[in-house]
Amino acid sequence: MTLLPLFTGLATGLSLIVAIGAQNAFVLRQGIRQEHVRAAVLICMTSDIVLIFAGITGLGALLSIAPWFITVARLGGAVFLVAYAIFAARRAANPQSLTHSVDESGSTLKSVVLTTLALTWLNPHVYLDTVVLLGSIAAAQGPNGRWLFGTGAALGSVLWFSSLGFGARHLRGFFANPVSWRILDGVIALVMLLLAIMLVIPLFG
Repeated sequence: MTLLPLFTGLATGLSLIVAIGAQNAFVLRQGIRQEHVRAAVLICMTSDIVLIFAGITGLGALLSIAPWFITVARLGGAVFLVAYAIFAARRAANPQSLTHSVDESGSTLKSVVLTTLALTWLNPHVYLDTVVLLGSIAAAQGPNGRWLFGTGAALGSVLWFSSLGFGARHLRGFFANPVSWRILDGVIALVMLLLAIMLVIPLFG
């Protein structure tokens, strides 16, 4: 059996994951702060793997005949992203040094878990990319090849989120400066707001 579907899945999965988005921005921020990084990375990887193989087993076809689910996800995701953008903007307006923010106002494990889950499962693009798109491409690989394709896509998720979350610690020196946090949180706020707008635009035709 050729391993081409495996590498195709890896390349396709990485091409969809490696982009500026709410999930990646949050994992990057937690990685820089070194706060519950394992939890955030594990949730992102596990969620991706579940959704990828759900698409391979046919959930993508179900979503295509239930467009209301995507509509609900768009509305819920937009509301959450706007709220997160507001919090990020407030942090940007009153930045702190890395040491101060970690020692005195670090995020709790519960808040990190809930935020990661929300950024993952309330994002309709996650379903469109992992379930519908990857599921469709996997189906074209044949009965056996689709599982290799899914394994490759899942491997891409594991590699990306591990690198993003655990590699971000190398930026800690740069983010010891409060101005750096002002820039990062400002960018995060803008990205979240733009993503929220992009989610609701299709609802208005």
